[in-house]
Amino acid sequence: MNARVPVVAVALSALACMAGESRPRHVFLFIGDGMSTPQRMVAEEFSMKSGRGPLAMNALPYQANTRTKSTNAIITDSAAAATAIACGCKTANGTLGLDGSGNRVESVAEAAKRRGCKVGIMTTVAIVHATPAGFYAHRRNRGQYYQIALDLLDSGFDYFAGAGVYSSYDDRKCPEYRGNVFDLARAAGYAVTSNRADWAALRPGRKAWSRFNDHAMKLAIDSDGSQPTLEDMLRKCLELFGDSPFFIMCEGGEIDHSGHANDAATNLREVIALDDAVKAALEFQDAHPADTLVVVTGDHETGGLSMGFAGIGGKFRPELLVAQKVSVGSFSEAMKKRIRAADCKISFEEVVPDVERCFGLKFVDDGSNDPLLVTAADVKAMKAAFAMDVEKVRIRLQDTTAHDVARKYVFAQAVKNVLNAHAGIGWGSGAHTAMPTLTTAKGPGAEMLVGMGENSDIGARLKRLYE
Repeated sequence: MNARVPVVAVALSALACMAGESRPRHVFLFIGDGMSTPQRMVAEEFSMKSGRGPLAMNALPYQANTRTKSTNAIITDSAAAATAIACGCKTANGTLGLDGSGNRVESVAEAAKRRGCKVGIMTTVAIVHATPAGFYAHRRNRGQYYQIALDLLDSGFDYFAGAGVYSSYDDRKCPEYRGNVFDLARAAGYAVTSNRADWAALRPGRKAWSRFNDHAMKLAIDSDGSQPTLEDMLRKCLELFGDSPFFIMCEGGEIDHSGHANDAATNLREVIALDDAVKAALEFQDAHPADTLVVVTGDHETGGLSMGFAGIGGKFRPELLVAQKVSVGSFSEAMKKRIRAADCKISFEEVVPDVERCFGLKFVDDGSNDPLLVTAADVKAMKAAFAMDVEKVRIRLQDTTAHDVARKYVFAQAVKNVLNAHAGIGWGSGAHTAMPTLTTAKGPGAEMLVGMGENSDIGARLKRLYE
């Protein structure tokens, strides 16, 4: 995937093969939103030290480093990145399925459908979010959720799964309004399900749209089993597709969300959840080795994740993150409820047991040199953050219009920062970065994805499979 002659020679040879019998009938494309090399490395270290073994995605034999810039920024957003990976062309941030000049571009999923393949799109976030939308939508604004849902229906793809359409499923103010999109889906022949039982009952023979809430599915770390995992959704898709040729895009969307929150324990569990889905695809590939291609990539990096923290002498101990039992978001919501219930008359000491239970931090020195034992500086930082949250809740209770103040809760972040530091995890940003992502692949056509290149190379080369 760059101008170096050996790499180009390999890629051209691989493309020539695609005209022959090695063209895959089954293509899996996995995208970790916000996932680059550091996320994959941290998750793998955690996975190995917790007894799960290495990540399957990291063992795929063909590898490429992938640049992610869009046409108008060195740091891409998910819409431009999805368009590049899906359609094989660069575009501006915020744009879906259009090239840099605003022209509609066919995606690899649309090309596969045109060639008679079944197409499945699944994610852990809203199905109209930028990454899944990049494979079926053509819009200048990634926030046009109702219109994007109309594009979803117009695509005719065979299976959609994940969260829903936010609150935009019946946007009567939209100039393109046709009706409630779920009613439209049923009219178009889709079996629309909204709970695990109905989803599990789906059988081959109809197109299906499975949504498990409006915004995003439960994080892996917070899961209570009421919703299927990404692996579950993929296995259901394979059940529905049977022996048909297919293209499946499967996104780990909340890797990005937890990266924005700098929540390492949640982040790595999302990467592992994506890897579980990759393992399911590799099981399928083992049964169909000659005609199945598996590709794993990321659309961009989120958070500036680093391994090794100077504050503890550069040590790296990701196994400590097993002590965190809930996401930062869930813990923050629980703390806000506790503060409200106490009418803001609550001390830091009263919530220490919650911190110990949810993050594993130790506040009493038992002489064992426990790496989770907090320092005086840790306690000071957490106490100050808790006092700030109590004050924010007090203001919110007195003035219900104080939305901006109310949203900026910091106690959960402070607790998470302490655990991250003890584990040797650093973060450089709360946003996307320009770091290249890692692309790995296995199967016929995987030889196309080697070297150093652009994210648009992935889409362009995958689309050639359907020429």
